[in-house]
Amino acid sequence: MTDAPQQTEPEPPAAAEIFGARVDVARRFAEALAVEGEQRGLIGPLERSRLWSRHILNSAVIAPLFSGRVGDVGSGAGLPGLVLAIARPDVEWVLIEPMERRVAWLEEQVAALGLDNVEVVRTRAEDWKRGPSLDAVTARAVSALRTLIPITAPLVRDGGELILLKGSSAPAEIDAAAKQIKKFRLSDVEVAVVGADIVPDPSRVIRARVRV
Repeated sequence: MTDAPQQTEPEPPAAAEIFGARVDVARRFAEALAVEGEQRGLIGPLERSRLWSRHILNSAVIAPLFSGRVGDVGSGAGLPGLVLAIARPDVEWVLIEPMERRVAWLEEQVAALGLDNVEVVRTRAEDWKRGPSLDAVTARAVSALRTLIPITAPLVRDGGELILLKGSSAPAEIDAAAKQIKKFRLSDVEVAVVGADIVPDPSRVIRARVRV
């Protein structure tokens, strides 16, 4: 007996509230990810059933936190970078991803969705050549904070911000990263819960101010 094909999660009502006039673009991205994501190694085999709630809305609810020019380190499937670019067309997004097949996906989606506020850069964050030039950097499901700080903080201008999507272990990650927080001169380090008034499972971010 074979397993029944997994169904894609229906669009939650909160999607229209979060994306507003851009919800149709978000729907097109969700559909593309549902159709191609597993086949192209972008999402796991169980993720279609929670694509909206676990991935797209989890990324989108933090969109109001950003301004200026923002980097997404390890953008992968475009979570959160492409989702944020859809939600915030007034912000410039730099999607930083080293893997060729993922870069190809990101570039395809940028073109297909008509996102003129996105630049895709194929590189590791450690090999970034533009110095501390971004207003903020985000990342999702990349690595623990103590590992993430050394590869994200150097990309951010003086006074800019790290806004990193994390899970329930965020406070413990901050404690474990005390040395890196001090070394990279981060201040105002905190855990913020975002979207509690919109979605059943709000997002957590670690926010920190960067001093160069």
